[in-house]
Amino acid sequence: MKRFAIFSAAIALCAGTLFAQKVVAHRGYWTAPGSAQNSIRSLVKADSIGIYGSEFDVWMLADGNLVVNHDRKFKGVHFEMAPMKDVAAITLDNGESVPTLDEYLAEFVKHPKLRLVLEMKSLVDPTREDEMAEKIVAALRKYNLLKRTDIIAFSINACMAFKKLLPIGVPIYYLDGDYTPKKVKSLGLAGMDYSMKALREHPEWVEEAHKHGLEVNVWTADEPEDIQYFIDLGVDYITTNYPERATEMIKAKTGTKSNTKAKKKK
Repeated sequence: MKRFAIFSAAIALCAGTLFAQKVVAHRGYWTAPGSAQNSIRSLVKADSIGIYGSEFDVWMLADGNLVVNHDRKFKGVHFEMAPMKDVAAITLDNGESVPTLDEYLAEFVKHPKLRLVLEMKSLVDPTREDEMAEKIVAALRKYNLLKRTDIIAFSINACMAFKKLLPIGVPIYYLDGDYTPKKVKSLGLAGMDYSMKALREHPEWVEEAHKHGLEVNVWTADEPEDIQYFIDLGVDYITTNYPERATEMIKAKTGTKSNTKAKKKK
């Protein structure tokens, strides 16, 4: 009887691991009609399909303003070197303006079931990264979003800056893909947010990370064969440009209904 109980618990744990796999919309759900990368609309669309989180990118401009955008140079503007007036003149592909971090967070508070996955973009000057981390944390505090936010960064300096500023329990994930799980654990981070390339080269890192109590996200898995590979590998999160596709594939793998009911599309 005892052996059966242990076996049943192991099966339940396995099923729970699969069920717990979560989907993150890369730069918001920007592949949806009427959307654009890192736009307010992409955030709204991500929430409309009931997924775990919406990832987005933050830059600090030359004048210290924080804005939401991915590319260092976008539509002819170098974000790290530009003032706000130059960025404000940019029109996104869906007609929106580049959102400020303040505007983005103000919208996000209207979507309480969605998780914020905030990537701080790496800057040339580490001291400016420290300043940027302070401003980001202040903005999250302003909107009472610390408990709903995951922080991700390529810069280990940025990760450490956030670690000093954030209360215990706000997860910070390292993006660059060059540290082993043991190294990530030694830095006191929550986990690894690594590219498909890094995790295909080191698939053993997923199990190793879990043994160290770390979580693993993979980016950016779009093709069905890639999504399936990382579902089977047992990563905790899948970041994708096609979140509905990934959600359906996770549901098919587990043989259960999604743990988040999709809301009526807007």
